Amino acid sequence: MTNDNHVDGNALGGLLMDVFGREMTDANGRCGSCGTEHVMAELMVYRSGPGDVVRCPSCTTVLLVVTPLPSGPRVYFSSLQWLAPSTDPRPGMG
Repeated sequence: MTNDNHVDGNALGGLLMDVFGREMTDANGRCGSCGTEHVMAELMVYRSGPGDVVRCPSCTTVLLVVTPLPSGPRVYFSSLQWLAPSTDPRPGMG
């Protein structure tokens, strides 16, 4: 990849809240390519196209493509092996 113009996964906080109905920037997920686990906030989000492309910070594999549509957001799970909400007992933290 030659373009490193990205933001972190916190940029998707509102949209993920719409899709999952809860805070997801602290959710853990595993890259299906390299096997590394990251919280959503650590992922690299590229916002230059019609949808957001979310990449693994370890190997740059595309994990998700998130597209806002008039009917509501669509999330394509490309190479995200699994996603698990945080179980942090603090209020608002999972």
